[in-house]
Amino acid sequence: MLNYDDFTIEMATRLQNEMKENISLKTRNKNISTIAGADISHEVGSSKLYAGIVILSYPDLIPLSYSLAVGESKFEYKAEYLAFREVPTLIKAWEQIPVKPDLLILDGQGITHPRRMGIASHFGLLTDHPTIGCAKNMLHGKYDVLEDEKFSFRPIYKNQDKLGFALRTKTHVKPVFISPGHHMSVDDSLEIMNRTVQKYRIPEPTRQAHVMVNLFRTGQRQAGYHEFDVQLPLF
Repeated sequence: MLNYDDFTIEMATRLQNEMKENISLKTRNKNISTIAGADISHEVGSSKLYAGIVILSYPDLIPLSYSLAVGESKFEYKAEYLAFREVPTLIKAWEQIPVKPDLLILDGQGITHPRRMGIASHFGLLTDHPTIGCAKNMLHGKYDVLEDEKFSFRPIYKNQDKLGFALRTKTHVKPVFISPGHHMSVDDSLEIMNRTVQKYRIPEPTRQAHVMVNLFRTGQRQAGYHEFDVQLPLF
């Protein structure tokens, strides 16, 4: 089982610098019929982590199934190293899914990261699967002022490199930050995520994963892989 408990920050930095050389920013599959969101919940003061992945049809976003797993991590929480804390438990949930979704959206950065190795890139490389990062906060790069209307966007740049987009998902509400993780282009990541925006700030794949994983943490859902009995939006 993947475990980073014994990693120092120096070891983690070195691994990120090695892994980033293998990131692909070419979209592997444009014919997407399923999309999933992944999120982690944790108990304050505890090393226990609760991972959830919710799979939806695309583009109509009907919930199809979900996978839940528990893990532990002693790796310290640090902004640029979230993957080392969360990815091992997310992979436990991922491995339970019998038919993988075409694309996974993770709650965090893709290549909008000082070493272009946010959690979406890290997960994508380990699983060799297409991923996008959808972060609630800006970590790396700069973008011009956004208009206030829903679906307004601006590219995020670091020097001359376009890394992702700031995307306004609700009028007059703080944007989210979209970037490719692996096997996905910068522009395609925005096009796909635009189609997952509904009435909330957080796009549906990661929003539904967030709701599900908190139900799991509070004992209202059980670990394992489950299909929805009624294929209608639940949250």
